[in-house]
Amino acid sequence: MENEIVSMPRIGEPAPSFTAVTTQGVINFPEDYKGKWVILFSHPADFTPVCTSEFMTFGDRYEEFKALNCELVGLSVDGLFSHIAWLRRIKEKLEFRDMKDIDVQFPLIDDVSMNVAHKYGMIQPAESQTSAVRAVFFVDPEGIIRSLIYYPLSLGRNFDELLRVVIALQTSDEFNVAMPADWRPGDEVIIPTPRTAPKVEERVDDKHSGMTCHDWFFCTKPLSKEEIERKLKAKL
Repeated sequence: MENEIVSMPRIGEPAPSFTAVTTQGVINFPEDYKGKWVILFSHPADFTPVCTSEFMTFGDRYEEFKALNCELVGLSVDGLFSHIAWLRRIKEKLEFRDMKDIDVQFPLIDDVSMNVAHKYGMIQPAESQTSAVRAVFFVDPEGIIRSLIYYPLSLGRNFDELLRVVIALQTSDEFNVAMPADWRPGDEVIIPTPRTAPKVEERVDDKHSGMTCHDWFFCTKPLSKEEIERKLKAKL
């Protein structure tokens, strides 16, 4: 329908629960992943070129996500046998950007009913009535949605950005800081802004050593990549 309203869970809300058959068996989401970060993502269809390039990249970089205590869960509205055949084809036949023999070991959800896709707003009627767009949900260890990104059918995802978001969210939680534009591990981070407006001089004298204040509402401090790695227990 032209004016159909697409509902989707929002940042800060619990990830909608579901039970689904996958290429790795039945999962209960997000309950089975308590204590871990999860990227739940959708793709439009099996045996399509953009999706294939993405799944090869997800498979190739899976260990990088796992090192951050982050699991991957994929979804499309195709059936289980299609998923299995497609993933076998990827492993046995395909080579792309020096990636080959890619064995996808994370679950890919069978969602022929579109039950999960509708729960997460992955079906965008103006883009497609029958295919899930490229949605990405970042779910924290408590099952709360912390970030989400949507891409159209024609645009493959940026995997460096997906990793950056996971690292940034974990760093923000561990150090109680925020990240400026284009932040990468090792760059300065932002000190949370106080509720009232103190003088810049007062913030300079704050307990945060090495803090630089550009104005009362905008102060940064160094945070080394090594310190983040120690806290996250991961090599970035």
